[in-house]
Amino acid sequence: MPTDTVYGLAALATNEVAVRALVELKGRDSDQPIAVLFDRIEDIAPYLDDATVIERVARHWPGALTAVVTARADAGFVAPVVTEAGTIGIRQPDDGLARAVLRGCGGVLAVSSANRHGGAPALDAAEVASVFGEALEVIDGGGRDGGVASTVVDLTVQPPRILRAGPIGARELGLED
Repeated sequence: MPTDTVYGLAALATNEVAVRALVELKGRDSDQPIAVLFDRIEDIAPYLDDATVIERVARHWPGALTAVVTARADAGFVAPVVTEAGTIGIRQPDDGLARAVLRGCGGVLAVSSANRHGGAPALDAAEVASVFGEALEVIDGGGRDGGVASTVVDLTVQPPRILRAGPIGARELGLED
């Protein structure tokens, strides 16, 4: 499916068979976390241990921000969507088609870039098809620009800290004066 930056491989985050297939298709380590994309904050909030933790960053969504938060123990997410520590990375993409797909799938999906592990992410449906062939149904949303990888902020620690620098800086997140 297209996202706001690249094409992604998507799976229901609560379906162990689907998530395992995504991991195997990419050829990645089974413990490497997979982000959860969501359509609306109301869609992801029921899965979070404390939904108020995202209030401090919500103004940056939709957009290039991934927040690491604690999932509810009974959220139903499967590994590696949820880590052994019980955390998940969440992001609301800034793309109407991506959000429509998310809505159609219940509001949340586990999504990882459409590429074999270590390869460049696919920027259009033809690239996805050339890498994965008949193994996937591809939603053609046109070309993507590749964009800059999202900023990743860990909201499970105090003070929150940036794990990966991206287009949204510490000052914009209110992490420094």
